Amino acid sequence: MTKQSDVEQFLNQFKIKLKVFDVVYIGRDKNAQALLDMEWVPAARTKILENLETDDYSEGPLEETIHGAGNMWVFGKKISGSEIYIKIAMGQQNNSVICISFHKAEQPLKYPFKES
Repeated sequence: MTKQSDVEQFLNQFKIKLKVFDVVYIGRDKNAQALLDMEWVPAARTKILENLETDDYSEGPLEETIHGAGNMWVFGKKISGSEIYIKIAMGQQNNSVICISFHKAEQPLKYPFKES
C-alpha cells in the first residue's frame, strides 16, 4: 500500500526534475485528441503537471516496461468539468520526466488521499 508520504516524495522529486529537464509527452492518439477536445496548447499540460498535489494521486507506483521511464504514477484532475487521467514517470537519469497519458478518464478514478 502506497503511503501519502511516498506520493509527496515522488511529486517533490518529479517537480524538481520537471523544472530542470522538462517533460516528454508520449505521442499517443488519445493524448493528442485530448488537447484538441479541450482546446489546449501543449504547454497547458505542463502547468497542470507542475500543480499536481498529493490528493490528486490515484494509484502507483506501477511497473513500466515499455519506455524505460521508471515506475508510473497515476493522478487525476478535474478540469473544465472533465476528469483528466494523468500517468507520469521520472524517466531516465539526467533526462526529462515522462508523461505517458494525459486524456479524459475512461472510468472514474479513485483518490485514496482526497478528503470528501
